[in-house]
Amino acid sequence: MGKFVLFAILVLAPVAALTQSADTLPGMPPLVDPHDVYAADRPGNLSATVRGYPDRVYVPNSGSDTVDVIDPHTFKIIDHFAVGHEPQHVVPSYDLKTLWVAADLGDKLTRIDPSTGKKLETIDIADPYNMYYTPDGKFAIVVAERMKRLDFRDAQTMKLVQSVAVPCTGVDHMDFSIDGKYLIASCEFSGDLIKMDVATRKLVGKLHLKDKAMPQDVRLSPDGSVFYTADMMDDGVFIVDGNTFTNIGFIATGKGAHGLYFSRDSKFMYVSNRGEGTISLVDTQTRKVAKKWTIPGSASPDMGGVSADGKLLWLSGRYNAEVYVLDTADGHLVARIPVGKGPHGLCVFPQPGRYSLGHTGNMR
Repeated sequence: MGKFVLFAILVLAPVAALTQSADTLPGMPPLVDPHDVYAADRPGNLSATVRGYPDRVYVPNSGSDTVDVIDPHTFKIIDHFAVGHEPQHVVPSYDLKTLWVAADLGDKLTRIDPSTGKKLETIDIADPYNMYYTPDGKFAIVVAERMKRLDFRDAQTMKLVQSVAVPCTGVDHMDFSIDGKYLIASCEFSGDLIKMDVATRKLVGKLHLKDKAMPQDVRLSPDGSVFYTADMMDDGVFIVDGNTFTNIGFIATGKGAHGLYFSRDSKFMYVSNRGEGTISLVDTQTRKVAKKWTIPGSASPDMGGVSADGKLLWLSGRYNAEVYVLDTADGHLVARIPVGKGPHGLCVFPQPGRYSLGHTGNMR
Protein backbone atom coordinates (compact mmCIF):
# COMPACT_ATOMS: atom_id res chain seq x y z
CA MET A 1 0.00 0.00 0.00
CA GLY A 2 2.81 2.37 0.92
CA LYS A 3 4.54 1.74 -2.41
CA PHE A 4 1.28 2.41 -4.29
CA VAL A 5 0.77 5.72 -2.50
CA LEU A 6 4.34 6.76 -3.27
CA PHE A 7 3.87 5.79 -6.92
CA ALA A 8 0.63 7.77 -7.10
CA ILE A 9 2.31 10.83 -5.61
CA LEU A 10 5.15 10.61 -8.13
CA VAL A 11 2.94 9.96 -11.14
CA LEU A 12 0.09 12.31 -10.24
CA ALA A 13 2.31 14.99 -8.79
CA PRO A 14 0.73 18.14 -9.61
CA VAL A 15 0.19 19.24 -13.09
CA ALA A 16 0.24 22.75 -11.57
CA ALA A 17 3.88 22.22 -10.65
CA LEU A 18 4.60 21.70 -14.31
CA THR A 19 3.07 25.06 -15.16
CA GLN A 20 5.82 26.90 -13.30
CA SER A 21 8.85 25.76 -15.20
CA ALA A 22 11.27 26.80 -17.88
CA ASP A 23 8.23 26.94 -20.15
CA THR A 24 6.71 29.94 -18.36
CA LEU A 25 7.82 33.49 -17.65
CA PRO A 26 10.07 33.33 -14.56
CA GLY A 27 8.26 34.68 -11.52
CA MET A 28 4.76 34.17 -12.90
CA PRO A 29 2.52 32.35 -10.37
CA PRO A 30 1.63 28.80 -11.41
CA LEU A 31 -1.77 28.37 -13.01
CA VAL A 32 -4.49 27.05 -10.73
CA ASP A 33 -5.75 24.95 -13.64
CA PRO A 34 -3.60 24.48 -16.78
CA HIS A 35 -6.81 24.22 -18.81
CA ASP A 36 -8.35 27.47 -17.58
CA VAL A 37 -6.34 30.64 -17.04
CA TYR A 38 -9.31 32.16 -15.18
CA ALA A 39 -9.79 29.30 -12.70
CA ALA A 40 -8.75 31.58 -9.83
CA ASP A 41 -11.61 33.98 -10.69
CA ARG A 42 -14.50 31.84 -9.47
CA PRO A 43 -17.39 33.51 -7.58
CA GLY A 44 -16.36 34.89 -4.21
CA ASN A 45 -12.81 33.56 -4.50
CA LEU A 46 -11.27 36.73 -3.08
CA SER A 47 -7.61 37.03 -2.23
CA ALA A 48 -6.81 37.54 1.46
CA THR A 49 -5.48 40.95 0.41
CA VAL A 50 -8.90 42.27 -0.59
CA ARG A 51 -11.33 40.45 1.70
CA GLY A 52 -11.82 43.49 3.91
CA TYR A 53 -12.24 45.95 1.05
CA PRO A 54 -15.66 47.55 0.56
CA ASP A 55 -17.53 46.59 -2.60
CA ARG A 56 -17.40 49.54 -4.96
CA VAL A 57 -17.69 50.40 -8.65
CA TYR A 58 -15.32 53.14 -9.78
CA VAL A 59 -16.40 55.07 -12.90
CA PRO A 60 -13.94 57.34 -14.73
CA ASN A 61 -15.86 60.06 -16.57
CA SER A 62 -13.64 61.05 -19.51
CA GLY A 63 -15.72 64.07 -20.42
CA SER A 64 -16.04 65.40 -16.88
CA ASP A 65 -12.52 64.74 -15.52
CA THR A 66 -14.05 63.01 -12.52
CA VAL A 67 -14.60 59.63 -10.91
CA ASP A 68 -17.96 58.51 -9.54
CA VAL A 69 -17.92 55.82 -6.84
CA ILE A 70 -20.99 53.57 -6.72
CA ASP A 71 -22.17 51.30 -3.91
CA PRO A 72 -23.13 48.15 -5.88
CA HIS A 73 -25.60 47.08 -3.20
CA THR A 74 -27.71 50.24 -3.41
CA PHE A 75 -26.76 51.37 -6.95
CA LYS A 76 -26.17 54.83 -5.52
CA ILE A 77 -23.22 57.19 -6.07
CA ILE A 78 -21.58 57.59 -2.68
CA ASP A 79 -18.49 59.58 -3.65
CA HIS A 80 -17.31 61.82 -6.46
CA PHE A 81 -13.92 63.46 -7.01
CA ALA A 82 -11.87 65.30 -9.63
CA VAL A 83 -8.88 63.69 -11.37
CA GLY A 84 -6.62 64.53 -14.33
CA HIS A 85 -7.88 65.55 -17.75
CA GLU A 86 -9.76 62.79 -19.61
CA PRO A 87 -9.60 59.79 -17.27
CA GLN A 88 -9.91 56.61 -19.33
CA HIS A 89 -9.61 53.55 -17.08
CA VAL A 90 -9.49 52.59 -13.40
CA VAL A 91 -6.78 49.95 -13.12
CA PRO A 92 -6.14 47.51 -10.22
CA SER A 93 -2.45 47.07 -9.43
CA TYR A 94 -0.81 43.65 -9.68
CA ASP A 95 -0.77 43.25 -5.88
CA LEU A 96 -4.41 44.43 -5.59
CA LYS A 97 -3.48 47.12 -3.06
CA THR A 98 -3.98 50.14 -5.30
CA LEU A 99 -6.37 51.39 -7.96
CA TRP A 100 -4.97 53.82 -10.51
CA VAL A 101 -7.06 56.31 -12.46
CA ALA A 102 -5.32 56.76 -15.82
CA ALA A 103 -5.89 60.25 -17.27
CA ASP A 104 -4.07 60.38 -20.59
CA LEU A 105 -4.56 63.98 -21.72
CA GLY A 106 -3.71 65.23 -18.24
CA ASP A 107 -0.58 63.03 -18.06
CA LYS A 108 -1.66 61.93 -14.57
CA LEU A 109 -2.21 58.80 -12.52
CA THR A 110 -4.38 59.23 -9.45
CA ARG A 111 -4.16 56.64 -6.69
CA ILE A 112 -7.25 55.27 -4.96
CA ASP A 113 -7.00 53.27 -1.74
CA PRO A 114 -9.41 50.33 -2.33
CA SER A 115 -9.48 49.55 1.40
CA THR A 116 -11.36 52.83 1.91
CA GLY A 117 -12.46 53.78 -1.61
CA LYS A 118 -10.87 57.19 -1.14
CA LYS A 119 -8.72 59.24 -3.48
CA LEU A 120 -5.04 59.62 -2.54
CA GLU A 121 -2.17 61.35 -4.37
CA THR A 122 -1.80 62.15 -8.06
CA ILE A 123 1.51 61.64 -9.87
CA ASP A 124 2.83 62.83 -13.23
CA ILE A 125 3.01 60.07 -15.84
CA ALA A 126 3.24 60.65 -19.59
CA ASP A 127 0.13 59.73 -21.58
CA PRO A 128 -1.44 56.94 -19.47
CA TYR A 129 -4.32 55.94 -21.73
CA ASN A 130 -4.37 52.47 -20.18
CA MET A 131 -2.14 50.36 -17.95
CA TYR A 132 -1.30 46.69 -17.56
CA TYR A 133 1.08 44.58 -15.44
CA THR A 134 3.48 41.86 -16.55
CA PRO A 135 2.53 38.39 -15.24
CA ASP A 136 5.57 38.29 -12.95
CA GLY A 137 4.48 41.53 -11.27
CA LYS A 138 7.72 43.36 -12.02
CA PHE A 139 6.48 46.01 -14.41
CA ALA A 140 3.52 48.25 -14.96
CA ILE A 141 3.05 48.82 -18.69
CA VAL A 142 1.72 52.31 -19.34
CA VAL A 143 -0.01 52.33 -22.71
CA ALA A 144 0.98 55.72 -24.12
CA GLU A 145 -1.42 55.79 -27.04
CA ARG A 146 -0.77 59.23 -28.51
CA MET A 147 2.99 58.79 -28.09
CA LYS A 148 2.92 55.43 -29.89
CA ARG A 149 4.82 53.54 -27.24
CA LEU A 150 4.62 51.16 -24.29
CA ASP A 151 6.36 52.42 -21.16
CA PHE A 152 7.65 49.73 -18.82
CA ARG A 153 7.76 51.11 -15.28
CA ASP A 154 8.74 49.60 -11.95
CA ALA A 155 5.46 48.22 -10.59
CA GLN A 156 6.11 49.60 -7.10
CA THR A 157 7.80 52.96 -7.68
CA MET A 158 6.40 53.71 -11.17
CA LYS A 159 9.91 54.78 -12.21
CA LEU A 160 10.44 54.47 -15.96
CA VAL A 161 12.61 51.51 -16.94
CA GLN A 162 12.21 51.44 -20.71
CA SER A 163 10.06 52.97 -23.43
CA VAL A 164 9.33 50.78 -26.43
CA ALA A 165 8.09 52.45 -29.62
CA VAL A 166 5.32 50.59 -31.44
CA PRO A 167 5.01 50.41 -35.25
CA CYS A 168 1.31 51.26 -35.34
CA THR A 169 -1.18 53.93 -34.27
CA GLY A 170 -3.72 53.87 -31.47
CA VAL A 171 -2.19 51.19 -29.25
CA ASP A 172 -4.63 50.69 -26.39
CA HIS A 173 -5.51 47.16 -25.12
CA MET A 174 -3.56 43.95 -24.53
CA ASP A 175 -3.42 40.56 -22.88
CA PHE A 176 -0.75 37.97 -22.14
CA SER A 177 -0.18 34.40 -23.31
CA ILE A 178 -0.93 31.46 -21.03
CA ASP A 179 2.79 31.06 -20.27
CA GLY A 180 3.23 34.80 -19.70
CA LYS A 181 6.04 34.99 -22.23
CA TYR A 182 4.46 37.34 -24.73
CA LEU A 183 1.73 39.96 -25.01
CA ILE A 184 -0.54 40.92 -27.86
CA ALA A 185 -1.78 44.50 -28.08
CA SER A 186 -4.32 46.18 -30.35
CA CYS A 187 -3.71 49.33 -32.41
CA GLU A 188 -7.14 50.71 -33.22
CA PHE A 189 -6.23 53.44 -35.70
CA SER A 190 -4.10 51.29 -38.01
CA GLY A 191 -6.03 48.01 -37.78
CA ASP A 192 -3.04 46.13 -36.38
CA LEU A 193 -2.07 43.82 -33.57
CA ILE A 194 1.49 43.72 -32.24
CA LYS A 195 3.29 40.95 -30.39
CA MET A 196 6.03 41.56 -27.84
CA ASP A 197 8.34 39.28 -25.87
CA VAL A 198 7.75 40.14 -22.20
CA ALA A 199 11.18 39.20 -20.83
CA THR A 200 13.20 41.02 -23.47
CA ARG A 201 10.60 43.74 -24.17
CA LYS A 202 11.29 43.29 -27.88
CA LEU A 203 8.68 43.48 -30.62
CA VAL A 204 8.46 40.14 -32.40
CA GLY A 205 5.61 40.68 -34.83
CA LYS A 206 2.85 42.79 -36.32
CA LEU A 207 -0.40 41.47 -37.74
CA HIS A 208 -2.62 43.62 -39.95
CA LEU A 209 -6.16 42.36 -39.41
CA LYS A 210 -7.69 44.08 -42.43
CA ASP A 211 -8.13 47.51 -43.95
CA LYS A 212 -10.49 49.76 -41.96
CA ALA A 213 -10.42 47.40 -38.99
CA MET A 214 -10.54 49.11 -35.58
CA PRO A 215 -9.45 46.56 -32.94
CA GLN A 216 -10.35 47.28 -29.33
CA ASP A 217 -10.23 44.99 -26.29
CA VAL A 218 -7.95 41.93 -26.36
CA ARG A 219 -8.45 38.88 -24.15
CA LEU A 220 -6.92 35.42 -23.93
CA SER A 221 -9.39 32.53 -24.20
CA PRO A 222 -9.90 30.52 -20.97
CA ASP A 223 -7.99 27.54 -22.38
CA GLY A 224 -5.15 29.80 -23.49
CA SER A 225 -5.28 28.61 -27.09
CA VAL A 226 -6.33 31.85 -28.83
CA PHE A 227 -6.71 35.58 -28.34
CA TYR A 228 -10.02 37.35 -28.93
CA THR A 229 -9.96 40.89 -30.32
CA ALA A 230 -13.12 42.98 -30.46
CA ASP A 231 -13.35 45.08 -33.60
CA MET A 232 -15.55 48.15 -33.68
CA MET A 233 -15.68 48.53 -37.46
CA ASP A 234 -16.20 44.88 -38.34
CA ASP A 235 -18.87 44.44 -35.66
CA GLY A 236 -17.45 41.34 -34.09
CA VAL A 237 -14.46 39.51 -32.66
CA PHE A 238 -11.35 38.27 -34.47
CA ILE A 239 -9.85 34.97 -33.32
CA VAL A 240 -6.04 35.04 -33.35
CA ASP A 241 -3.58 32.22 -32.81
CA GLY A 242 -0.99 33.93 -30.64
CA ASN A 243 1.78 31.41 -31.16
CA THR A 244 1.72 31.60 -34.97
CA PHE A 245 0.35 35.16 -34.81
CA THR A 246 -2.26 34.56 -37.48
CA ASN A 247 -5.92 35.49 -37.81
CA ILE A 248 -7.83 32.19 -37.81
CA GLY A 249 -11.45 33.25 -37.53
CA PHE A 250 -14.15 35.82 -36.85
CA ILE A 251 -17.31 35.92 -34.74
CA ALA A 252 -20.02 38.39 -35.75
CA THR A 253 -21.48 39.83 -32.53
CA GLY A 254 -23.01 43.25 -33.18
CA LYS A 255 -22.39 46.82 -34.22
CA GLY A 256 -19.41 48.47 -32.55
CA ALA A 257 -18.01 45.42 -30.68
CA HIS A 258 -15.83 46.86 -27.95
CA GLY A 259 -15.29 45.27 -24.51
CA LEU A 260 -14.59 41.61 -23.64
CA TYR A 261 -15.32 39.97 -20.25
CA PHE A 262 -15.64 36.39 -19.07
CA SER A 263 -18.31 34.83 -16.90
CA ARG A 264 -17.09 33.57 -13.54
CA ASP A 265 -17.36 29.96 -14.73
CA SER A 266 -15.37 30.73 -17.93
CA LYS A 267 -18.22 29.39 -20.09
CA PHE A 268 -19.12 32.64 -21.80
CA MET A 269 -17.40 35.75 -23.07
CA TYR A 270 -19.52 38.90 -22.81
CA VAL A 271 -19.03 41.22 -25.80
CA SER A 272 -20.34 44.78 -25.45
CA ASN A 273 -21.66 46.02 -28.80
CA ARG A 274 -21.43 49.75 -28.23
CA GLY A 275 -22.99 50.78 -31.51
CA GLU A 276 -26.28 48.97 -30.99
CA GLY A 277 -26.76 48.72 -27.22
CA THR A 278 -26.44 44.95 -26.95
CA ILE A 279 -24.32 42.30 -25.24
CA SER A 280 -23.41 39.09 -27.08
CA LEU A 281 -22.58 35.94 -25.14
CA VAL A 282 -19.97 33.88 -26.96
CA ASP A 283 -19.75 30.23 -25.91
CA THR A 284 -16.06 29.69 -25.18
CA GLN A 285 -16.25 26.04 -26.24
CA THR A 286 -17.99 26.46 -29.59
CA ARG A 287 -16.80 30.06 -30.24
CA LYS A 288 -20.30 30.93 -31.40
CA VAL A 289 -22.82 33.49 -30.13
CA ALA A 290 -25.16 31.62 -27.81
CA LYS A 291 -27.32 34.55 -26.66
CA LYS A 292 -27.76 38.25 -27.17
CA TRP A 293 -29.09 40.75 -24.65
CA THR A 294 -30.54 44.13 -25.54
CA ILE A 295 -30.42 47.13 -23.22
CA PRO A 296 -33.78 48.96 -23.46
CA GLY A 297 -33.79 52.36 -25.16
CA SER A 298 -30.71 54.26 -26.31
CA ALA A 299 -27.54 52.64 -24.91
CA SER A 300 -23.79 52.55 -25.60
CA PRO A 301 -22.26 49.72 -23.50
CA ASP A 302 -18.49 50.07 -23.37
CA MET A 303 -16.08 48.84 -20.67
CA GLY A 304 -16.70 47.33 -17.25
CA GLY A 305 -16.55 44.08 -15.31
CA VAL A 306 -18.38 41.25 -13.61
CA SER A 307 -19.40 41.35 -9.95
CA ALA A 308 -17.48 39.19 -7.48
CA ASP A 309 -20.35 36.71 -7.24
CA GLY A 310 -20.74 36.60 -11.01
CA LYS A 311 -24.40 37.62 -10.90
CA LEU A 312 -24.12 41.11 -12.39
CA LEU A 313 -22.38 42.60 -15.42
CA TRP A 314 -21.45 46.28 -15.03
CA LEU A 315 -20.80 48.40 -18.13
CA SER A 316 -20.28 52.09 -18.75
CA GLY A 317 -22.61 53.86 -21.18
CA ARG A 318 -19.99 55.82 -23.07
CA TYR A 319 -22.28 58.21 -24.93
CA ASN A 320 -25.22 58.21 -22.54
CA ALA A 321 -23.59 59.39 -19.28
CA GLU A 322 -24.79 56.33 -17.41
CA VAL A 323 -23.82 52.91 -16.11
CA TYR A 324 -25.72 49.71 -16.92
CA VAL A 325 -26.14 46.76 -14.56
CA LEU A 326 -27.36 43.52 -16.13
CA ASP A 327 -28.39 40.25 -14.51
CA THR A 328 -26.13 37.53 -15.90
CA ALA A 329 -28.84 34.89 -15.43
CA ASP A 330 -31.02 36.29 -18.22
CA GLY A 331 -29.57 39.64 -19.28
CA HIS A 332 -32.34 41.87 -17.97
CA LEU A 333 -31.43 45.41 -16.96
CA VAL A 334 -31.24 45.67 -13.18
CA ALA A 335 -30.19 49.31 -12.91
CA ARG A 336 -29.37 52.34 -15.02
CA ILE A 337 -27.30 54.82 -13.04
CA PRO A 338 -26.67 58.41 -14.22
CA VAL A 339 -22.98 59.38 -13.93
CA GLY A 340 -20.65 62.03 -15.37
CA LYS A 341 -20.02 62.70 -19.04
CA GLY A 342 -18.24 60.07 -21.13
CA PRO A 343 -17.93 57.17 -18.64
CA HIS A 344 -15.31 54.73 -19.89
CA GLY A 345 -13.20 51.98 -18.22
CA LEU A 346 -15.12 51.38 -15.01
CA CYS A 347 -13.72 48.99 -12.44
CA VAL A 348 -15.69 46.63 -10.21
CA PHE A 349 -13.60 46.02 -7.11
CA PRO A 350 -12.71 43.85 -5.32
CA GLN A 351 -12.82 40.96 -7.76
CA PRO A 352 -11.88 37.28 -7.38
CA GLY A 353 -8.36 36.30 -8.42
CA ARG A 354 -4.82 36.20 -7.09
CA TYR A 355 -3.33 39.10 -9.04
CA SER A 356 -4.24 41.72 -11.62
CA LEU A 357 -2.83 42.12 -15.10
CA GLY A 358 -4.36 45.58 -15.21
CA HIS A 359 -6.97 47.24 -17.46
CA THR A 360 -10.30 47.22 -15.57
CA GLY A 361 -9.43 43.99 -13.77
CA ASN A 362 -7.92 41.25 -15.94
CA MET A 363 -7.56 38.85 -13.03
CA ARG A 364 -5.77 35.51 -12.83
